[in-house]
Amino acid sequence: MKHPLPAHPEHICVLRLSALGDVCNLVPTIRALQQQWPQVRITWIIGKGEHSLLAGLSGVEFVVYDKGTGLAGMRELWRQLEDTRFDVLLHMQQSLRASMLSLGLKAKARIGYDKARAKDWQHWFTRYHLAPHPRAHVLQSFMDFARRLGVDPAITSGRPQWGLAIPEEAYHEARHLVGEASYLLISPCANPRLRNFRNWSAEGYAAVIDHAWTQYGLKAVLTGGGSTKEREMAARIAALVPQEALIDTTGGVSLKGLLALIERARVAITPDSGPAHMANALGTPTIGLYATTNLDRAGPYLWRHLAVNRYPEAVRTYLHKEVDEIPWGQRVRHPDAMSLIDAEDVIARLDTLLSESADEA
Repeated sequence: MKHPLPAHPEHICVLRLSALGDVCNLVPTIRALQQQWPQVRITWIIGKGEHSLLAGLSGVEFVVYDKGTGLAGMRELWRQLEDTRFDVLLHMQQSLRASMLSLGLKAKARIGYDKARAKDWQHWFTRYHLAPHPRAHVLQSFMDFARRLGVDPAITSGRPQWGLAIPEEAYHEARHLVGEASYLLISPCANPRLRNFRNWSAEGYAAVIDHAWTQYGLKAVLTGGGSTKEREMAARIAALVPQEALIDTTGGVSLKGLLALIERARVAITPDSGPAHMANALGTPTIGLYATTNLDRAGPYLWRHLAVNRYPEAVRTYLHKEVDEIPWGQRVRHPDAMSLIDAEDVIARLDTLLSESADEA
């Protein structure tokens, strides 16, 4: 039996496990649902690392699934929720793992992506589907779930809202690392995945850091995880700039501490990565560096106009096509694509931002 979609849902389940940038882009949908139905109960099934980023989000109950626990973790989560019946499940993760996880959840209605956007046979696991929305930004693809549920268009078309929770201890952590002075935040590395060529060069970052220091007296704060590649990138950058121009926090800050660092920054510079969307969510001006990823689909939503965007050129150079001739969001998986970004272009964006903020002051 196909239950109708509820006109006034009392309990909504959101299924989205990863990744850091994506869960940041999903939060405005949560806020839209809460604005439409202030008393609604929202349970979000989320990955372990993603939960550590969003913990404390107002009005949301989190259920954490550790992807490393496999089927045993699924069974444990099903037992945890065996007495819970949702009015609707928003299946917002396009993966077979998430679809398998959804099988053990009790929901009267299940909404998934339309056929054009669904992946890994997600269509088989849902009864209701989104209306087609070609060439949508990731944030708007998530917002389509609120639209499908009947949220007022005035809400879903308005300025996105976030309200991420940053505890006082995170601000203390940030102050301990960088002090009170103004700074530029640089997160140089994207998530290290196979054939993921989203990282710019150490030399490019060094040129920007040197300019910020010599022209504005603005230190750069490097952030990143503790992987070998991230530490090596940080070391290469540090070797190219004056010691006094840089504070390296790579591998030494929690996710909540990173939020605090980003929120306090004058500007963030980052490739397509989680920190780009964290900065966007916090209202920190963000200079995105895009060549392998489609900016219009995955750029920092409020700051796409500030990005250095070489994606169209990369598509022409390495795929020998135009952007409108390839699937929406297709990546350019070429190790040289990010070299299309010139340091002078990034510096020009930085100069514009800093001069505008000086005029406003």
